[in-house]
Amino acid sequence: MSKGGQGAPDSVVDKARALALVPVSRETEARLDIFVDRLVHWQSKLNLVAPSTLRDLWTRHLADSLQLLPLAPQARVWADFGSGGGFPGVPIACALAEQAGARVHLIESNGKKAAFLREVVRAAVLPAVVHQERIEKFGESCAEAVQVVTARALAPLKTLCAQAFPFVAAGAMGLFLKGQDVEAELTDAAKYWRLEASRVPSKTDPGGSIVVIRSLESLRES
Repeated sequence: MSKGGQGAPDSVVDKARALALVPVSRETEARLDIFVDRLVHWQSKLNLVAPSTLRDLWTRHLADSLQLLPLAPQARVWADFGSGGGFPGVPIACALAEQAGARVHLIESNGKKAAFLREVVRAAVLPAVVHQERIEKFGESCAEAVQVVTARALAPLKTLCAQAFPFVAAGAMGLFLKGQDVEAELTDAAKYWRLEASRVPSKTDPGGSIVVIRSLESLRES
């Protein structure tokens, strides 16, 4: 059986491919293994990721998440919107666990998914806090200076801009993983927001991009 509890040969190959794309320390790899073990266990009773993606879990989900780190190398406080199965927030927390002052806020309103996230945080000893509430509520109550906000497969970009605005206005960067429809989403978001945004090609999805948002200004009257 391979490390991390994955017995299928394709999982071994997938893990090696993922870690070649986004190299991590042995300590981070060990934490990621714990996360994968818990995710596979919970997947049998809670749909955390699409079943069709389990065969390439490390590449499709973990490497996809970890590629955000080099875009904000000095950031220590992250907020992950709609964490769900833990992406991208949990892999980021795994990588930041040895950094002083690191904290990842995992925001997930679904009770069962929040319970899964809490178990992962405890098992892997991660510098993360699970908030079982809506993103808007977290935005109202968060007293910590968030440096990066993230989201993956959560909502259209125009909605993410609205959710991220309080944080970006206070100096945070937005890093949003998007698929092949990113251009249409940017065009639509621009009807509501003046964005200082750029796109970084995804390392794991040939048709995907990371939308990097550095400033936001609403074009609609409050």
